[in-house]
Amino acid sequence: MMGSGKTAVGTALAKRLGVPFLDSDAAIVQAANMSIAEIFERDGEAFFRARESEVLSRLLVGQVGILSTGGGAYLSAANRELIHTKGVALWLKADTDLLWNRVRHKTTRPLLRTADPRATLEELVAKREPSYALAELTAQARPEYSIAEMVEEVVKVLATREDVLSRD
Repeated sequence: MMGSGKTAVGTALAKRLGVPFLDSDAAIVQAANMSIAEIFERDGEAFFRARESEVLSRLLVGQVGILSTGGGAYLSAANRELIHTKGVALWLKADTDLLWNRVRHKTTRPLLRTADPRATLEELVAKREPSYALAELTAQARPEYSIAEMVEEVVKVLATREDVLSRD
């Protein structure tokens, strides 16, 4: 979900593990040469979601790494299947208050450009959590965690899967 720390935690986790960090939203922005908000405004969400699936397919092939997806990417059954086939999905689960504290002052969230962005966020969380809950792994975000502490939480969760992270 937006504000859960996907980019910050993912970047720090990749550095900690010595693997590349990839961000599907950043790849879309680079390919389109415009911001996600501009893509949404010009071409609509359906167009963006189609490009997002194409980018995920490309980014999930190749070397081992950490891939951060946009908050809506995992809602697509096809994207979930691709992620499950090529990797492991880990949900950075954060409660709505924490998410709101992190996104309320940002103007780069096209889905929150509504009359009541807090209510919109609450609706998005309620709608998306059933899909997010399908992830193989979940790491609970807490307001008191620093990025480094959240990375350690994610490492603990990843270590529960021997096929993902060795325990040496």
